Amino acid sequence: MTTTPQETRTPAAARPARWAADTVTAMREGAGLHLDYSAQSLWRVDRTISEIRRDGAPLAAVQHTLRGFGAYAGEVIVRQAGAQWWAADGGHRVRTQDGSLWDPIEEARRCFAGQGSLRLLCRDATRAAGG
Repeated sequence: MTTTPQETRTPAAARPARWAADTVTAMREGAGLHLDYSAQSLWRVDRTISEIRRDGAPLAAVQHTLRGFGAYAGEVIVRQAGAQWWAADGGHRVRTQDGSLWDPIEEARRCFAGQGSLRLLCRDATRAAGG
């Protein structure tokens, strides 16, 4: 019997993995943005978040979108670094193999505020994990 990646995931991964998949679909269908779970695709995500901010959208109106972008970045880290999703304190974080915890959903909010980058978070997380 062959094991698929979904079968080896922790229960904590179910929700953020779904948010990420929903974001990939919504961005492809609504904005024509192709997200392929590569580290390079996070350039487009950072740029899209910056455009949303420049358009003047209030944070409350884009919370769901930012959560999806953060979950997508987390999935990129999971796939690139062999990391796992962890659920704690009502939130979802990514734990890399070196034991570090990363919060891509919060980083998406920081990116919206002009103070973060999902691309750089992924770079740092994969480096820390030896990837």
